[in-house]
Amino acid sequence: MSAAVRLLKARSGTVRFLLPLKQSAASNSLLVGTEAEIENAALAAPATEDEVIDEVLEELPVGSNPVQVETGEFDEAIEVEEEIPSESKPCLNHHCKKGKVCEVDESNTPMCVCQDPSTCLASTAEFEHVCGTDNKTYDSSCHFFATKCALEGTKKGHKLHLDYIGPCKFIAPCIDNELNEFPLRMRDWLKNVLVSLYERDEDNNMLSEKQKLRVKKIFENQKRLQAGEHSLDLLAHDFEKNYNMYIFPVHWQFGQLDQHPIDGYLSHTELAPLRAPLIPMEHCTTSFFDQCDTDNDKYIALEEWAGCFGLKEQDVDKDLVI
Repeated sequence: MSAAVRLLKARSGTVRFLLPLKQSAASNSLLVGTEAEIENAALAAPATEDEVIDEVLEELPVGSNPVQVETGEFDEAIEVEEEIPSESKPCLNHHCKKGKVCEVDESNTPMCVCQDPSTCLASTAEFEHVCGTDNKTYDSSCHFFATKCALEGTKKGHKLHLDYIGPCKFIAPCIDNELNEFPLRMRDWLKNVLVSLYERDEDNNMLSEKQKLRVKKIFENQKRLQAGEHSLDLLAHDFEKNYNMYIFPVHWQFGQLDQHPIDGYLSHTELAPLRAPLIPMEHCTTSFFDQCDTDNDKYIALEEWAGCFGLKEQDVDKDLVI
């Protein structure tokens, strides 16, 4: 089975995102992936614009998780711990969040200031564009975050977020039965992601020892529904029949997203690495996450997240968010 994918490659060679296009209305597979490198113990803002490469892979490996590691392109509100600068190059280890660059003041002290959008490299392909929540297409993520930085402290800036990858386009309304189908594919995908990571994790340490023990039980269960394209009826039946296999994957994904800060709640920024690639392919993405926020406080708690994926209240366990 072939899958059209987009590879957004940093100039250092680091693969930032791996995004297969949704295949067809008949396909119920949800496969979105990423691989990224943690550059420092603290998140370091990328120094250069990302190159975007369109490529078609003959077979997309299940298991590349869009939020398995750092959020990269979507860290719009994450401050980075600053290292002590050297006197000769004060900005060398002074990292700024997205949309800001380092400059020195009269006393040669480094400081972060908003980047001028005109200094961003021009995009070379359409899919380098990003769409903001203001329904405006920005030439690149660099242009978007530079613009957002200039609006800091304003009502407009507070409401402005990166909505999805690619130019703004018409997103079809999500009807009720489509919204009900979304978590069926998502749950199955999360389970397959973990199984795939377990199979390939001999030396990569992508999973902790505790995580491996939990995933091993899923992997060795002969009743496990194998990865592939399945009907919605089969996915629903498998969730009912093998419910316990889905409990840990749902908790695990929450833990991968809840990083800045780790507080048991998912903000818009923390959801962005999962939302932004999905929206152009899955038009019910926004409705699904809006529905998860049952108390409308703009944050998704673990209990709300688990409920969205159909877990029972008694099975929500903070200790599973490792």
